[in-house]
Amino acid sequence: MEAANRGNGRDRDVLRLLYQGLDDATVARRLGVSHRTVQRRVQRIMTDLGVSGRFALGAKAQELGLIFGINQSANSPGG
Repeated sequence: MEAANRGNGRDRDVLRLLYQGLDDATVARRLGVSHRTVQRRVQRIMTDLGVSGRFALGAKAQELGLIFGINQSANSPGG
């Protein structure tokens, strides 16, 4: 899928933090960007992936391999 290939590192960072249950404001602080930037990025990712809700976004992103499970990324060698 083209949208999955277009996902950049920052998009994946946003998705991973949202997957951990963080709100937009906390994601923005962690990434050093504005709250509005996170909102726009989430909306764009949702449009790119063809989903209409955050739950669907998480499911689709995981299905496409754009995010890893919290434990999986934390326990990977060297990571």
